[in-house]
Amino acid sequence: MAFPHAAGTVSYSGTFIPEIWSKKLIEKFYDATVLTAISNTNYEGEIRSQGDLVKIRTIPTMTINDYQSGQTLVNQRPESEIVELLIDKGKYWSAIVDDVQDVQSDLELMNMWANDASEQMKIRIDTEVLGSIVPDFHEENKGSAAGRISGNINLGETGAPLEVNRDNILDVILDMGQCLDEQNRPETGRFLVMPYWATTLLKKSDLKDASLTGDSQTPLRNGRVGMVDRFTIYQSNNLPKVNDSGSSAFYFMGGIDNGLTFASQLTKTESLRAESTFGNIMRGLQVYGYKVIDGRSLTAAYCYKGA
Repeated sequence: MAFPHAAGTVSYSGTFIPEIWSKKLIEKFYDATVLTAISNTNYEGEIRSQGDLVKIRTIPTMTINDYQSGQTLVNQRPESEIVELLIDKGKYWSAIVDDVQDVQSDLELMNMWANDASEQMKIRIDTEVLGSIVPDFHEENKGSAAGRISGNINLGETGAPLEVNRDNILDVILDMGQCLDEQNRPETGRFLVMPYWATTLLKKSDLKDASLTGDSQTPLRNGRVGMVDRFTIYQSNNLPKVNDSGSSAFYFMGGIDNGLTFASQLTKTESLRAESTFGNIMRGLQVYGYKVIDGRSLTAAYCYKGA
């Protein structure tokens, strides 16, 4: 027996269930990216497209000579070493929204996808850079015999990563600072990037969280945690993990931003009608390049989490 339904209500029959597309979105959380905080972008304005080459001149080292009265002076012809920054990398994204999909969802899909693509682009580039720059750090600032003057600072090495726990994590940070000190690097503007488990150990150490942060502000989106021994501490899930000697080893990376240069430009962002279907395409291209231009300004500790 069928029952009449009231006027204005929906009749349900068979397997038909009316759909409602919500205008609210589930919030999405992204990995913190640290690249812009630990590198300089001094040459970013000089690139235009993928394949550009930026030639960077370095300050020459002047020669100091002894002097005796009446002697003939020897003139030096200072020559600047040229560092080449090649903008040879690029990443893109491209998405299509069909006309019918746009109507059904009633969401600003293009803007939503563009925002997500921007965040994913930063994470991909951040991970790539952090995973490839340590070999260009100066040999005196990493390894089991680090220190330009002391030569006896153990920061871990391949096959023998350094065990780090709540009792010695401050010592590791201080040792990394000493490496920069022995290279006569500035005390201001120093950074240190660590995996999240390391900052947790740091907060459990004798330093404690209150001394770590040094302020009452909420950590920024770039993963900033606080300051320790002149280092601004950042935490990141984008640091490379290496399976070494039965342990998961990570690099702690520290220094000042003149050691690493990064240049990037979003060269193309465009929206166009699709040719093979009814819909709009939105796509973007970002070109970039990076280079360690002063390895003495960067230091690394190769560590794994101990008990």
